[in-house]
Amino acid sequence: MLLTVAEPAQSPGLVVEVFQAIVLGLVQGVTEFLPISSTAHLLVFTKVFGWDALGQKYFVDAIQFGSVIAVVMYFWKDIVQILSGAWTAYRQKDWQKEEWKILVGIAAGTIPALLFGFLLKDVLPDNILLIAVMSIVMALLLALAEKIGSRKRDFDSLTIQDGILVGLGQTIALLPGASRSGSTLTTAMFLGLQRGTAARFSFLLGIPTLTIATLFQARKAFSNVDSIIALMAGILSTFIFSYLSIAWLLKYLQRQSTWVFVWYRLAFGITLLASVAIGWLKNT
Repeated sequence: MLLTVAEPAQSPGLVVEVFQAIVLGLVQGVTEFLPISSTAHLLVFTKVFGWDALGQKYFVDAIQFGSVIAVVMYFWKDIVQILSGAWTAYRQKDWQKEEWKILVGIAAGTIPALLFGFLLKDVLPDNILLIAVMSIVMALLLALAEKIGSRKRDFDSLTIQDGILVGLGQTIALLPGASRSGSTLTTAMFLGLQRGTAARFSFLLGIPTLTIATLFQARKAFSNVDSIIALMAGILSTFIFSYLSIAWLLKYLQRQSTWVFVWYRLAFGITLLASVAIGWLKNT
């Protein structure tokens, strides 16, 4: 099927903007927590349909608030347990307590992503070819993790070192097309975590980074009152589909492998390379 990049609409009306925002929220919500890259899909989606008005980076960054709210709500009991357990460990000087190690690991793992993200935010390119290459590279790494990961460790075995290493893996997601959940899930599986545990830990570790990055990047969107209704619709749509995506993925990985995502990412990356090569998409 021939893909063509539609001409951007001139000043779409409110109803059209709200519809586009809901659809973009669906794309963001479904792809943010699956290991396939929300940034890649949003960029490609807006280019194909010519949704330039709402496809601007500040808008698609802002609707990520729906993903933040969804992951916090889904893991609220875990968050409370980790924080209360870590506080108890601090008071008792029990540095071997599970919650303390998880909290410190998450904190330590968040620092590299925030640091490199701040330093490289205006340096990293954002184009179709890079997205395609990273999609293929991360597919191969996830396949390797499936092959050699022991998948013997559960949540009780997590250490501070796991948090640091998965956090370092999270920095790969600064490259468009890599995927935050994909890079952390892959790293966690390389460390021998079970698939479900790896996904759960990657979500928890990603909460601070996703929240801070969204707050930082979305300032422009919230100052643009002209699109506030569309923005709220996008955030609500993102929240609904993010929550459903998290629940589905955790249940899926309890019974299945990640090979479906490996093959999907390979197909996605190859399709993008072919589309650029024959002129269906522009590498911008």
